[in-house]
Amino acid sequence: MYQLFETIKIFNGKIYNVEYHNRRFNASRKKLFDCREENDVSTYISVPKDFKSGLVKCKLIYSDKIESIQFFSYQMRKINSLKIVECNEIVYDHKFLNREIFEELKIKSGCSISQNILIVKDGRITDTSFSNVVLFNGAKWFTPTKPLLKGTKRASLLDSGLIFEEEIRVKDLHLFTHIKLINAMLDLDDSPAIDIQCVT
Repeated sequence: MYQLFETIKIFNGKIYNVEYHNRRFNASRKKLFDCREENDVSTYISVPKDFKSGLVKCKLIYSDKIESIQFFSYQMRKINSLKIVECNEIVYDHKFLNREIFEELKIKSGCSISQNILIVKDGRITDTSFSNVVLFNGAKWFTPTKPLLKGTKRASLLDSGLIFEEEIRVKDLHLFTHIKLINAMLDLDDSPAIDIQCVT
């Protein structure tokens, strides 16, 4: 049976972006396991006393039922550059717990601890190994129309009108000045901007 997970931001005991996690959690369970009931993931999360202050990452692992909930103090990864890796066969349309393909691609790229991979599928920019991406053209932030995984933070930023969808090919990178990584733990304002010249 497939195992999936949600990474949920908790800050000072408050759970963030619940609406979008619920949307993906319920849609994935319905499609993969034919689960028809709608659940609110926040009702399963009881933040331990030791994690009620500061920034915390909650990892909720599930299949047709919730299997475990883990909490970790969070520190942002320092990524200075991205290495382009092509993989036309990759499929990651649900947030599967099995992420071996990403580790294999990172090894293939030879990226260092301060780097990550930018995955290209069919000539189009998609995601890094752990985030969606947004690119700045000097006026607005754009996110690829076809990411590998439609992240919860990406969905929230699109709905709020802070980012916009655009098909972005490798040959289009020169049209942008900076790239940022976004995910449940990394908001648009929090994520450091990486110079587009550092994407190689």
